[in-house]
Amino acid sequence: MAYKKRFYILIAIISGLVLLYTGSLIFNSDFAAKRSFFVWLDSKTAEQTTKIVITSQMGGLELSKNKNLWFVSHDENVFPARQIRIQDFLNAVTARAAWEVRSSSASSHERFGLDSESASRVTFYADNAVILDMLLGNDDYLRNETFFCKYGNNEVRSGDSVIKSYVSGSAGSWYNLRLVSGNEGEQIDISSVQRITINQTNEDNPTGLTQIFTRRNRSWAVAGIELVNPNIPAIENYIRAVLSAEADSFSDSISRDDPILDHNRIALELGYGKVITIRLSQGDANGRVFAHVNYSDSDDYSRYVYSIPSWSAQRLFMPSESFELQQ
Repeated sequence: MAYKKRFYILIAIISGLVLLYTGSLIFNSDFAAKRSFFVWLDSKTAEQTTKIVITSQMGGLELSKNKNLWFVSHDENVFPARQIRIQDFLNAVTARAAWEVRSSSASSHERFGLDSESASRVTFYADNAVILDMLLGNDDYLRNETFFCKYGNNEVRSGDSVIKSYVSGSAGSWYNLRLVSGNEGEQIDISSVQRITINQTNEDNPTGLTQIFTRRNRSWAVAGIELVNPNIPAIENYIRAVLSAEADSFSDSISRDDPILDHNRIALELGYGKVITIRLSQGDANGRVFAHVNYSDSDDYSRYVYSIPSWSAQRLFMPSESFELQQ
């Protein structure tokens, strides 16, 4: 009888442990599910965003949308923004993730770096209405998560530090420094290019060298230079290099009408009638080349002068023999 009694007690203990374990799984599963549905900003609301104001240790800047294009305002300057970077930022804010609640007390804000003196602040607007006002604090000790809260709200949550990586960067990290952009700031695909004309002046060609490549179905016709065996892949790689070329900063030291920008010229004619003309100076004593880009159908990107390292600008001009197929 004693044996049976001990056996029943053991069965009862095991059953209790099983129930506790099962209950903990259900509870934790429900809790994780609830956390996974937390989101800082609804994606449909985010689509209406027209302005983002960022204040951090790096200073302040404003991202504003005008005619479907984003621009960066910083130190009284306004420059075109990288559209894809802003969209990625909005995607990070609208991502559903397991944002765990760390505290519900305002007294904990200083410990988490969410007090007014330490926190970074990001405010999202739709027209003039605030749709999200959030504070970003310290990282955890592993630097995998950051502490966040909504401005004026005591609740502190922690999650992926990717949002903070956008906020802690310099203003220049938001600039679109690509010389040639599409109507919405995107990179233009080579399939849109129908003709490219390159006018270059250098020591070997003081009167100027003109290279013209015109699309002929899946190939390219060459004019201005003589090529016995045109290297079509080399021509297309060169055009792609022009389409993806970037400066490393903007310049306000010269105006876009300055005649020094007429030293070299590249004109891209696109299939839908748009013409994009890049005017470039020769390299200066500091190893810089300045460039201005004119768009035939818009002035959104035509007001800026770009600054390019001379070594990088050299990639925009290739000798004729580089387009010759070597036997």
